[in-house]
Amino acid sequence: MFSYRHAFHAGNHADVLKHFIQVQLHQYMNQKDVAYTYIDTHSGAGVYALDSAQAVKSGEYLDGIARLWERDDLPPALADYVNLVRGMNPSGKLRYYPGSPYVAEQVARPEDRLRLFELHPADTRLLVENFRKLEAHKAEQGERARGRRILIDHADGFQGMKALLPPPSRRALVLIDPPYEVKLDYKHVRDALDEALGRFPSGIYAVWYPVLQRMESRQFADRLKRLPAKEWLHVTLTVATPGPDGTGMHSSGMFILNPPYTLEATLRETMPYLVQVLGQDGGATFRIEKGNQVTGTALARGVEAGPRKPVGNARRASPLSGAGSLRLPGQPFGDGPRKREGGAPGKELAGGRPAQPAEAPAKKRVPAFRYADQNKSAARSNKRKPGSGS
Repeated sequence: MFSYRHAFHAGNHADVLKHFIQVQLHQYMNQKDVAYTYIDTHSGAGVYALDSAQAVKSGEYLDGIARLWERDDLPPALADYVNLVRGMNPSGKLRYYPGSPYVAEQVARPEDRLRLFELHPADTRLLVENFRKLEAHKAEQGERARGRRILIDHADGFQGMKALLPPPSRRALVLIDPPYEVKLDYKHVRDALDEALGRFPSGIYAVWYPVLQRMESRQFADRLKRLPAKEWLHVTLTVATPGPDGTGMHSSGMFILNPPYTLEATLRETMPYLVQVLGQDGGATFRIEKGNQVTGTALARGVEAGPRKPVGNARRASPLSGAGSLRLPGQPFGDGPRKREGGAPGKELAGGRPAQPAEAPAKKRVPAFRYADQNKSAARSNKRKPGSGS
């Protein structure tokens, strides 16, 4: 359970996709004056040394962030991301790489809250220490520290997320990227999102996942498309043709529920560049698709997008789906207008089912420890059972 350590994979092509999109999501959230809560269900260590034994052994960053490091023709979205990485490497040499907690700390505003969960005991200790050093550096520079607006929990992020939704400000950005080292992680993500949307339907939920040959990975995006979110956006990046044995991760995806309206255009501008720079052979490509509960899956918008294909609504066609059977874009549902089964206008889900009321928020759980008060928190955490992370 605790075998996965992200230090072996830091800065690879999947991190590039995940973190440049994360930067864009934070920048969108920053446009409103109201503070928001950032929730990271699988935080990892926060910062990674690319000259460490783990990173050097895998060398994955060489085909990821290293290929962008000295480029002077970066699209704006990639420039924002690469400049953040350059900021933590002032010598100009690529030595350190940020995890998602560090990205959030750098791009989110001082008034925004960070709630970081990590199960791996070693990575939890590193995460706490890295943020202590960051806050100490800010204090030396006379910068405003985030202080208790950062809480680090040695806990299961799937469970911890429940107690935080809905957030006090009714604004939240959630990043979910478990290691997927066990097949049940795919189900855990889907179930956690289903419950989170019931508690807080308007939050932005970003899910990273590896595109692998295993059935759970191939079906994952389709399962997420059926969640009760108003809209979704799905993007995948493939850097090489998968080998005949199906081993290795050559492709990864980001699935965003309730995405910013600006994100699709940003991806269309950025993804062709990533394919060109990070691609390792002729199989390098990308795919972008979007949809919502009413229209279901839209046509893919990537380099391999082909002829028009039948698409379904948010529920797959079945003998019980009625007007939700397969159709071509532009065709009406069924043989005529859909009839409501009752209830107030606009309160039905796809397929004519009445919407269920949102579940009452769970009582907020006391964090395992606060990084700003390690002495007190250590005593509490010693009473808890150790856990893992990504």
